[in-house]
Amino acid sequence: RYRLSTRSEPSLGPRGAGHPPGHPHPPGGGGAAKSSATVSRNLNRFSTFVKSGGEAFVLGEASGFVKDGDKLCVVLGPRGPEWQENPYPFQCSIEDPTKQTKFKGMKSYIAYKLVPSHTGQQVHRRYKHFDWLYGRLAEKFPVISVPHLPEKQATGRFEEDFISKRRKGLAWWMDHMCSHPVLAQCDAFQHFLTCPSTDEKAWKQGKRKAEKDEMVGANFFLTISVPTGPGANLDLQEVESQVDGFKAFTKKMDESALQLNHTANEFARKQVTGFKKEYQKVGHSFKCLSQAFELDQQAFSAGLNQAIAFTAEAYDAIGDLFADQPRQDLDPVMDLLALYQGHLANFPDIIHVQKGALTKVKESKRHVEEGKMELQKAEGIQERCNIISFATLAEINHFHKIRVRDFKSQMQHFLQQQILFFQKVTQKLEEALHKYDSV
Repeated sequence: RYRLSTRSEPSLGPRGAGHPPGHPHPPGGGGAAKSSATVSRNLNRFSTFVKSGGEAFVLGEASGFVKDGDKLCVVLGPRGPEWQENPYPFQCSIEDPTKQTKFKGMKSYIAYKLVPSHTGQQVHRRYKHFDWLYGRLAEKFPVISVPHLPEKQATGRFEEDFISKRRKGLAWWMDHMCSHPVLAQCDAFQHFLTCPSTDEKAWKQGKRKAEKDEMVGANFFLTISVPTGPGANLDLQEVESQVDGFKAFTKKMDESALQLNHTANEFARKQVTGFKKEYQKVGHSFKCLSQAFELDQQAFSAGLNQAIAFTAEAYDAIGDLFADQPRQDLDPVMDLLALYQGHLANFPDIIHVQKGALTKVKESKRHVEEGKMELQKAEGIQERCNIISFATLAEINHFHKIRVRDFKSQMQHFLQQQILFFQKVTQKLEEALHKYDSV
């Protein structure tokens, strides 16, 4: 039912790093003496560390003017580095998917009604608009996990079940976007939420502005502001240990999410087909028994015949309850797992950027010890690596915070729905039982 997708690699445009990845370090770059050694470049131009602009940033090649509005602040919270909270939190509902047409009915599409709580103004967006936004954000934020969108579908796009499932997937996606302190405040996302659907010109202007954003690639890392002063120094070994621990955690979570998804899928399938069929088979057998008893035609046995016939109907109804139940409890769990599998697919790239930065620090320290590099240059590399480490740890903290919130709420919903289900089954059986009281 769900396929794991991987994060699309962000491409480094001409406005990214000051020098294309893989090119030799410019003479005198970073203010080092000409006789100094330079930290070697990653020969794999397709590695995320290179493509994200992380390498160029760590080597001191990023240069751009950061406006106050572009600054992304990492602060020290009770659990370590965290993204500074959004001072104006908001939510956004996604409702009423409607089929619309253009080109005089030649082209059909589904539009979703979005209502952000901070404006209260509804806008309509198509899936292609979500897809454009996702692409921009995945390119802009190499150390932030941009949630994956529900998958594209070429056929059956207008079927009711598919539209309903996609709307639920987009609602989860929107919740994660609004809950992220950085993504929620991003200009491209705000444009997506607030630009009137009818103003095509304004939409295109905002789209072009987002596509010309200069704070991408290596320059993105310039926008990150990290804590300073006492207690703000990161221990490299500790950071490495934390990131390795998180890497092991995401691997295990990914495996268990896949397993749970498979189990829930299988169980839902059994309920919809197998369980329903088996209960209704029992119901049918009871019905046959009551029909056989009716041939007796004794007045005193009429009550028993009716009670057995009612029991048959109860089992038939219980079969229907089983078939309808996955929609209430298992499907929402699988929707959540699909969203988190997207996040888990993002983290290897995020960790790769941080690991690449740590490798450059170790290399520069070795050059200093060998007398091949000035201490000042090595310190610059370490300082820039710290910025990437602060951002990575902040993102890890945010992931755990939101994970606990989501799985707590989803497990509560699942168990509440299970209890309601078994109460309905019990009620059917009790009603059948009472039919025998007057026999």
